[in-house]
Amino acid sequence: MSGPIFSVAIPAYNEARLLPRLLDSIDVARARFGDDPAAIEVIVGNNGSTDATADIARQRGCTVVDVEKRAIAAARNGAAGAARGEILCFIDADSILHPETFNEIEAAMRTGRCAVGASGVWMERMSMGIAVTWLMLVPITRLARVDTGVVFCRREDFATVEGYREKMMVAEDVDFMWRLKRLGKKRQARFMRLPTARAITSTRKFDRHGDWHYVPLILKVPFTLLVARGKARQIVWDYWYER
Repeated sequence: MSGPIFSVAIPAYNEARLLPRLLDSIDVARARFGDDPAAIEVIVGNNGSTDATADIARQRGCTVVDVEKRAIAAARNGAAGAARGEILCFIDADSILHPETFNEIEAAMRTGRCAVGASGVWMERMSMGIAVTWLMLVPITRLARVDTGVVFCRREDFATVEGYREKMMVAEDVDFMWRLKRLGKKRQARFMRLPTARAITSTRKFDRHGDWHYVPLILKVPFTLLVARGKARQIVWDYWYER
C-alpha cells in the first residue's frame, strides 16, 4: 500500500468524554475491514478544545490538526486537509461507528456510482419526544436524498467542491452533500446510503435540553431568520457552539 484507503475526519471541541468511545468503535470497524491497520487513518480537527481532547487523540495514534476558527465546517476542512486516504469519512466525535462501516463504504465506492454517501444513524436512546423529532426529520432526509452519520466521498471530489463552506454555522453537511451530488451527475454518480451500517449518534442535546426541545427549535430558527437574522445566529451559536 502506498497510503491509507480511508481517512476518518473528526471535528472536535472539548470531546474528551466521548471521543474515546468513538475511537474504540473505529478500532473495531478497522479490525473487521482487514489485517492492515494502516488502511485507515484517523484525523482529529481540534477546534480550540480546552480539555484533554487533543492529548487523548494523540495517545490513541490519531493525527491532530489544530483549527482556530470556531466552526464545525472549519474543523472538518482542517482534518480533511491532512488526509492521505482515497476516501474521506466525516463523523462527529459523539458518535459510534457500526463494525461494518468500512466494508460497506468500500462496497458502495467500488460501484463507481457513488458521488457521496452516508451511513444514517440510530439514536443512542429513544423516548416519545425523540421519536417525534425523528419522524419530523427522517422524511426530510429521504426527500432531499441526504443523510447524516458517517458522510463519505472521494478525496479528489472533496477538493473539487472545495470542501465545506466555513461561513455556514449549521447545515454545512447538507450543503456539502448537495454540491457533491451535482458534481456526481457529470459521471452518472449519485448519493448512496449504506444498507445496514448505521452509526449511533449521541442524544446529549436531548439530555441537556429535554426530549421535546427540538420540535419548537426546528420551527423557531427558520422563522427568526426571516424577521431577525442576528438573533437567529445567536440562537445557533448558543445551541451548537457555546458548550
